[in-house]
Amino acid sequence: MLIWVIRFMVVSIVVSMVRVVRGPTVADRMIGLNMVAAQTLALLVMISVSMERVIYLDVALVYDIFGFVGILVMTRYFSGRKGEL
Repeated sequence: MLIWVIRFMVVSIVVSMVRVVRGPTVADRMIGLNMVAAQTLALLVMISVSMERVIYLDVALVYDIFGFVGILVMTRYFSGRKGEL
C-alpha cells in the first residue's frame, strides 16, 4: 500500500509543477512551489518509512528548512523590500 501512495505522490508532484511553470502570476508560482516542497517532504518521509532508514528523515527536515527559507527569500524579493531586514 505504501508503494502506491509513493507513486501517487510522485504523480501529484509532477501535476503541481504545472502550476509552477504555467502560473499566470508570481503568487501562483510561489504557492505552487511551496506545494511541491511540501509534497516532496511527505514523499521523503514515506520513502524513509518504507526503507526503514532514519537518515532520510534528517534529509527531509533539512529540505523543509531550505524550502521555508527559500519561500521567505522569494517573498521578500518579489515584494520589493530587498534592503530591509
